[in-house]
Amino acid sequence: MRKAPRRVHKPPPRSAVTAPLSIVVLAAGAGRRMQSDLPKVLQPLAGRPLLAHVLDLADSLEPAAVHVVYGHGGERVRECIEGAKTDAPPGAGERAARHWVLQAEQLGTGHAVRQAMPEIADEHQVLVLYGDVPLLRAQTLRELCALATTGGRGREAAGRGGADGIALLTALLEEPAGYGRVVRDRRGAVQSIVEESDAGARERGIREINSGVLVAPARLLKQWLAQLHPRNAQGEYYLTDVAALAVRHRLRVATLAASDPSEILGINDRLQLAQAEAEYRRRRARALMERGVTIIDPMRIDVRGTVQTGRDVVLDVNVVLDGLDGPVRLGDGVRLGPNCVVVNSAIGAHTQVHANCVMVGADIGESCSIGPFTRLRPGAQIAGGVHLGNFVEIKNSEIGARSKVNHLSYVGDTTVGSGVNIGAGTVTANYDGANKWRTRIGDDAFIGSGSMLVAPVSIGAGANVGAGSTITADAPEGKLTLARARQVTIEGWQRPRKTTKP
Repeated sequence: MRKAPRRVHKPPPRSAVTAPLSIVVLAAGAGRRMQSDLPKVLQPLAGRPLLAHVLDLADSLEPAAVHVVYGHGGERVRECIEGAKTDAPPGAGERAARHWVLQAEQLGTGHAVRQAMPEIADEHQVLVLYGDVPLLRAQTLRELCALATTGGRGREAAGRGGADGIALLTALLEEPAGYGRVVRDRRGAVQSIVEESDAGARERGIREINSGVLVAPARLLKQWLAQLHPRNAQGEYYLTDVAALAVRHRLRVATLAASDPSEILGINDRLQLAQAEAEYRRRRARALMERGVTIIDPMRIDVRGTVQTGRDVVLDVNVVLDGLDGPVRLGDGVRLGPNCVVVNSAIGAHTQVHANCVMVGADIGESCSIGPFTRLRPGAQIAGGVHLGNFVEIKNSEIGARSKVNHLSYVGDTTVGSGVNIGAGTVTANYDGANKWRTRIGDDAFIGSGSMLVAPVSIGAGANVGAGSTITADAPEGKLTLARARQVTIEGWQRPRKTTKP
């Protein structure tokens, strides 16, 4: 989509919206074009269902209640969303009361909204959202609600009727195919919304489209919904027909044009889902850069969930920051090399993570050097000044300050003291086939390359383990411990040769 010129609006005062707000989210569509067994509203965007994004947005408006109209996928949709992770920032407060409304038979958007209306009080304002339109901004919806309340007075779109105003979210598109068109009279007043399947040549030439998002007083919306009829190409009850009914009641219909058309992008197929994913990435990257983060290529970064960053953080290409299961925290001066994945982890100030590292549920101190190709699994606690080399794996272990775990080593279920050197190719054998056992390595110990530490075992402070040793008993403090087979050279030995089969 080509972006419309951006208009700058001042945020409406909270007192502008006086009526309680009820939000209806339409989430009953089958989404056949997805070619998927998964209901459309459960398709993932940035690791979370489309509908979960919309419900987070709805909650941010602090409504009296949110009514979710579901149908295709039935209880699967409800169960998935009730268990979905939230993307709301910390301290966002409790979510609004949520009511699930089953639309057993899908007869159109007007029919869907009608299912929710009995639970909404007449004095409420009703905001209609869609479970497959995940990129709307809260500020846009606040403006739309204020516009409905004021009837458009003093705004670009004039209206009247005070709290009885109706407001539509529209957009001006270069290619409006697929959307309903906003039909206006010669004075510019909205007369009706015509769906594309019912539009003639003149209506199809209109570039102003209707997003489907609207705000209307519950008292009137109930009346209008009762007057809808399915005499159209789809044989459905169109919610958009309430615009013409409002005009018939001598109410002017106010409109707010989305400053960024990507806000109203509906997800109907895999291509549109990929477009939404790209837009989501762009927004998250922009937000990080506005907080002072350097991103080498904003088009090649994924940010999900809660991410907290300090000053002068640098992110190279193809970095993934996943804060869905818990926040990602990057301290001042952290540098992440290309292709790094950070999930639910904290990285201390001035730590450098080299290329192709994966960190899940890890806590890393300040001024560390990690990788390349290091994997930190849940429970990895890395103190300050630690060096982890190439192809190192740490699991459920504490690594003390200034210690080194060099390349090609595995450290699992281990407590490592400070100033320890663990040589290349060292393995803590923590699993006996049935149970996990712990290894303890004291301060300033030196573990030679190619060692096997068979847990449960303790290496004393200042102890040295000779390279190539297999340690099955505790090694005392300050002493050299070796556990090698005696080297033997066999005289006259010859390498076996292949024989010709008969």
